[in-house]
Amino acid sequence: MTEEVKRSYLEINSLQDLKEGDKPSEDYSLNLIDPINFQLNKFFYKNIGKKHKWIDRLSWSEEKWINYVSSEKVKTYVFKFKDDLVGFFELILHPEKNETEIAYFGILEEYQNKKLGSYLLTEAIKKSFQNNVSRVWVHTCSLDHKNALNNYVSRGMKVFKTEILNI
Repeated sequence: MTEEVKRSYLEINSLQDLKEGDKPSEDYSLNLIDPINFQLNKFFYKNIGKKHKWIDRLSWSEEKWINYVSSEKVKTYVFKFKDDLVGFFELILHPEKNETEIAYFGILEEYQNKKLGSYLLTEAIKKSFQNNVSRVWVHTCSLDHKNALNNYVSRGMKVFKTEILNI
């Protein structure tokens, strides 16, 4: 059985275009994973992705995960409430194109629908522009959280391409 999925690609070309989401409280923190820890990336990918049919990395070996997170171009940030894991995002720098891709972005189910996504996306965009790039982009699809596309647009990102996929 095939399912029709709409994928949207969005971009923001200047930090001045960012419409910031508020930090929820001082009990929340955001930190770069340093040193790298592929287990954290894998944990978020599997736990956030299971509801949204993230499947491309499920077959990755430990070696492939380690190689991916070890790349100088990949940065992973973890969002926490006190000591509890809340969400994450992965940024991939593409210096040859002078852009940063928000590769994965998400919040664990128990923290969803609490207005945390607007703050986390704000921080992902800010961290992306710290690379002195001229463009930050992301793609989302109709399988993602129901508020995902609206969050990207609400932060000032603009759709530059859409496509229909049959999976």
